[in-house]
Amino acid sequence: MNRYSRHFDSASEFTRQMVDELHSGELPTSIRRDLKETWDFYLEPEVRRELARMNRFKRGIYSTGYLFRGLFLKLTPVRRAFLLFSLYLMWIGLPDNALQTVSGFALVLFVLGLELKDKLLARDELEAGRAVQLALMPSHLPELPGWDVWMYTTPANDVGGDLIDHMMHGSDRLSLALGDVAGKGLPAALMAARLQATLRALLPEGNDAGLLMNTLNRVVCRDGLPSKFASMVVLDVAAGKPDVQLVNAGHLPPVHVHSDGCTPLGRGGPAVGLLPSARYASTHVRLDTDDLLIVYSDGVTEARNELGDFYGDDRFLELIQHVHGLSAEDVGERLLRVVNEFMGSARPNDDLSLVILRRRP
Repeated sequence: MNRYSRHFDSASEFTRQMVDELHSGELPTSIRRDLKETWDFYLEPEVRRELARMNRFKRGIYSTGYLFRGLFLKLTPVRRAFLLFSLYLMWIGLPDNALQTVSGFALVLFVLGLELKDKLLARDELEAGRAVQLALMPSHLPELPGWDVWMYTTPANDVGGDLIDHMMHGSDRLSLALGDVAGKGLPAALMAARLQATLRALLPEGNDAGLLMNTLNRVVCRDGLPSKFASMVVLDVAAGKPDVQLVNAGHLPPVHVHSDGCTPLGRGGPAVGLLPSARYASTHVRLDTDDLLIVYSDGVTEARNELGDFYGDDRFLELIQHVHGLSAEDVGERLLRVVNEFMGSARPNDDLSLVILRRRP
């Protein structure tokens, strides 16, 4: 079982009931998804557990009340006061005083306008951040004799905390990196951009991935944000040579796909920015012809469908056991297709990134 599954199982019964009822009503997919996300946003797992034990009629009444309470508590104190006053005006204005009733409705519209304004401003800022983040990402795939390379990343929201990057050292050596900053949204994206800039500054300094990670960790611990850290894998390959130099800083184990199946590698040291005294050492993995090395973020295995089920490690490993001999691009596109089919109409739960290396014949 995925290590996060138990946290969501407590409310999964309510989620399944809601999804089944939405499907039974034959609502458009976008409306079903928006309603489900509204429940997930405003209703805590404890509340969903309570609702799951109720019959359908009682659950409809209570869930409406919980949704309005959650919406009310999301407002600022001043806007709560405006909303309460507007409801008071409408209450005392009915049925005779039309002016008070209209004033109450106008005040409700004013509060909604303030909330919409905040959302639009935040969206503009996120779009600007996304443009900057996309500009920092590689614009092309690297080419190295003897190697087939494919890279991909997509954020779950407007901006993400994953990063991928590559750097050529002359014409015969290539460095690749995949990182995943803890958290989501703008704070994670800002740290990812800073981490990527630091990594690019350090990569030309040497050819030992372990020493590079030691320096990167010291810089992040010194200059990074408190309680912010990132898992990362750095790879180094040379033209025409079968060995991959690899250092893993607390990331999901890369997977070596070979003719007999697949073998997950180790996690290595702690995440970058977690311990100033951490020390990292690189390892070497030898790839035979058509072998692959797959580095991925948890957006793959922790992708969820609309019932809240995870794609999971077992499905992932079962899929890649049968991709030996395919090109890096074919493997990547097959992974994305299968994960997207599993998710269905659900929105992405986390940023998804892939770096795939294949040794060419």
